[in-house]
Amino acid sequence: MFESLSEKLEGALQSISGQGRINELNVAETMREIRRALLNADVNYQVAKDFTNRVKEKATGEEVLTSVTPGQQLTKIVYDELTHFLGEEHEDIEYANEPPTVILIAGLQGSGKTTFTAKLAKHFVKEGHAPLLAAADVYRPAAVDQLQKLASQVSVPVYSVEENGTIVQDAVRVAEEAVAEARRTARDIVIIDTAGRMHIDERMMQEVADIKSAVDPNEILFVVDSMTGQDAVNTAKEFNEQLDYDGVVLTKLDGDTRGGAALSIRSVVNKPIKFASTGEKLDALTPFYPDRMAQRILGMGDVVSFVERAQEQYDQKQAKKLQRKIRSQDFDLQDFYDQLQRIKKMGPLQDLLGMIPGVGNQVKDLDVDDDAFRHIEAMILSMTPEERANPQILNGTRRRRIAKGSGMRVRDVNQMIKQFRDMKKMMKKMSGLTGSGQGGMDLQKLMDRMGGGGGGLPGGGGGGLPGM
Repeated sequence: MFESLSEKLEGALQSISGQGRINELNVAETMREIRRALLNADVNYQVAKDFTNRVKEKATGEEVLTSVTPGQQLTKIVYDELTHFLGEEHEDIEYANEPPTVILIAGLQGSGKTTFTAKLAKHFVKEGHAPLLAAADVYRPAAVDQLQKLASQVSVPVYSVEENGTIVQDAVRVAEEAVAEARRTARDIVIIDTAGRMHIDERMMQEVADIKSAVDPNEILFVVDSMTGQDAVNTAKEFNEQLDYDGVVLTKLDGDTRGGAALSIRSVVNKPIKFASTGEKLDALTPFYPDRMAQRILGMGDVVSFVERAQEQYDQKQAKKLQRKIRSQDFDLQDFYDQLQRIKKMGPLQDLLGMIPGVGNQVKDLDVDDDAFRHIEAMILSMTPEERANPQILNGTRRRRIAKGSGMRVRDVNQMIKQFRDMKKMMKKMSGLTGSGQGGMDLQKLMDRMGGGGGGLPGGGGGGLPGM
């Protein structure tokens, strides 16, 4: 996300590196480049101007510390201001003192409200809540069916009102009855999916306002399509004037979009961004952390989010068991297959790679398929349990059978097995980098050992595993 903006900001900041002092001349030149980068990314003009003025005010004449370069010091100032620009700290959902918590979803048609509603339900399920979805989009054909289909994937019920097999076109009634149903069935969260239009009109705004008056929601979330440019800012202002919503949701951040207009909303309406959606899959939703987004935009990665996602798939007992297997060289193809499944559950692969410092720019032009592992999985699943546990027994006859069973070529099987062996050797060496028996890891040694780059990344020139 924001690859173009990230690349241009990094270029602007590099122009000041190597100089002995931050002064008005080099700061002014760098600020011009940063402002140009922000405007090219569709950031609101006034927001871009205020941002660069604040950075310039803080940076001009500042002495460069002996331990850092001017480029590093200015990067720190830009990072601090970018974090401030995006909202300082993460703001969570405001829960009701007495359940259910009612969340109203608003936005234009096509912004991704219905999909976000299901994603938010999955997010709450993972946190141990029991949500109920209210199908209050009663006009769009098949809107209720779409919500029911999405909700079934996360085993969450949907409340709708039908009479004689026909959807009742009364959104306020649906919302009110859904809240009552949640109380009756001990559901602690109600998420109301409302209707949208192709543009703002009086009827739509009145209906959402009526729902707000009827159910008194704890949260109103405005969903905005990050690809709609400056129209997103204007729409956000109008919705806020009518609803005084509590937070913003950015959708379609994975698309070919400059995204700056969406980021401008925070400054224009002074409402926090609470969630960001980076894909169509229901797990492609993350709480919005301003500091982490600032790091990613400046090419610093987002290690904290990466670790958090990994922790969701691994417990301490599993991690220690895996570490023992790696150290003792007992890591086999079944273990490898299990790790692939956990990686897939962590989210879109391109998104994960973008969280690794220094890797995001290297993969920005690659089309990293979320099904990149499917050929490897097919080959492993075509093996017997004995073969997965003991790859050394894979002779020519077995490899031909595996190739035929997986729809691959024998040379693909040979390459996969060779690279698995090479990977085992590398993992064995990397396991020796853990520090002083404390379970920590010397990241600098690790980066040095890996060559500091993405040569082994899928498609990165390192001859990745087949199918990647």
